[in-house]
Amino acid sequence: MTLMNVLVDFARTGRIGPLHCGMPLAQAEDLLGPGRPHPAIRLRPDIDGYPHTWNGLELVITQRLVSGIWIRLRPGSTTKLPPLVLPDSESYPSTVLREDLIAGLDAVNCRHGINDRLTFGEQSSILTLPAHVCAVFSTPGRDEHELHRERHYLGVIHKHTA
Repeated sequence: MTLMNVLVDFARTGRIGPLHCGMPLAQAEDLLGPGRPHPAIRLRPDIDGYPHTWNGLELVITQRLVSGIWIRLRPGSTTKLPPLVLPDSESYPSTVLREDLIAGLDAVNCRHGINDRLTFGEQSSILTLPAHVCAVFSTPGRDEHELHRERHYLGVIHKHTA
């Protein structure tokens, strides 16, 4: 399994393996191990809408249920994901071009369209159907010198409940 397989499957299904919105945090932690709660959760354990993280994977928690799933990537760098998400991988290159993800979605007949709310300036976004997974791309930042300045790279792919 590759990072692209994980991203395409998530975009197509809205799930990452057994992880899905609506599942209890306790069940996610049974699968992934304990995550790192956001500092706000440590201050107020009853607060909602903050993530628990497992390196590049974030699960947003609302009323002890997973309300959002995020994979964050830093183009030109490496990222770690838990073995449940990407087996046999300690870390991997996290540079994903917009056209490569779209080609992967097209290859599995995953419908997608432009997400107008998050497409502006140097940023573009797509929304997949029927899973409603959002992928956000942007041109490289100033400190990302090895990347092509005019190309759009995946920064985050996420799904959340309404």
